[in-house]
Amino acid sequence: MAKKPPISNKRKGGLGRGLGALLEDSVEVQEPTTSSEPVPAKEPEENGGSSINEIPVAAIEVNPFQPRTHFDKVALDELAESIKVQGIIQPITVRKLEEGQYQLISGERRLQASKLAGLENVPAYIRTANDQQMLEMALIENIQRENLNAIEVALSYQRLLTECNLKQEQLGDRVGKNRTTVNNYLRLLKLPPDIQVALRDKRLSMGHARALINIEDIDKQLSIFKKVITEDLSVRKVEALVRQVMNGPDEAPAPARKGLSQERAYEIRQITTKLSSHFGTKVDVKSDEKHKGEIKIPFVSAEDLTRILEILNMRS
Repeated sequence: MAKKPPISNKRKGGLGRGLGALLEDSVEVQEPTTSSEPVPAKEPEENGGSSINEIPVAAIEVNPFQPRTHFDKVALDELAESIKVQGIIQPITVRKLEEGQYQLISGERRLQASKLAGLENVPAYIRTANDQQMLEMALIENIQRENLNAIEVALSYQRLLTECNLKQEQLGDRVGKNRTTVNNYLRLLKLPPDIQVALRDKRLSMGHARALINIEDIDKQLSIFKKVITEDLSVRKVEALVRQVMNGPDEAPAPARKGLSQERAYEIRQITTKLSSHFGTKVDVKSDEKHKGEIKIPFVSAEDLTRILEILNMRS
């Protein structure tokens, strides 16, 4: 018997190594269709196998593990119009509950849009999966394919760590991100609710939030956050405010240090003022009468360090 041709890898592009493994398929893909005649569902293979079938929309339950909390209505309507013309290009993924009943794993936007388009049946991969596998597949599929806001991504990462018992290194491999990126998202969950809501609603950028998180005092965080919203401050200006809070209010340079002559102390104050102005942060210069000492240039984030390195013309 002639072997079936292998499935093209194109439809797996951009899913990350974790999801690619979870949704690995060894079946022949059918052409998308808007037909109202369902194709008899094949039995799903054991151990997480899958098959593609046309199944009734009415027989599909929502995914209780769905990480996405908001779908843009305009975008959903546009997808519905596209489905009316082109059909569903990428099948949804479900698991079988009992005869004739299924539960959605991933593809909720496509399912909702299909209902709006009036489809009675949709193409679907039928998977065998337990609750933890469902959660992991749903989270990773959404992280990779959907335009989630930063808080939804952070919450998805947190759920993968806690509910799927993954370590940060494993999580990074699953979603195709390095550990630093994953950690930056997880830190957002430490911000006060008001700031998280603004980040979720895209009234605040990831850069603003990453600067604010360096302040431990919640009241000071909220104070700067309000200025960001009311004055539409740039990330650079927020970083400057954060530095000011962390280093103390701007004040006159320190008086002459013990052991320094007045002339040498004045010279150090002048150098300190110039360097602080040049780098946009409160630089600390220490020196003795023999002209030995050190210069400290603080930074509050990776972006702030990059900015300083660019000033020093040292960015690789």
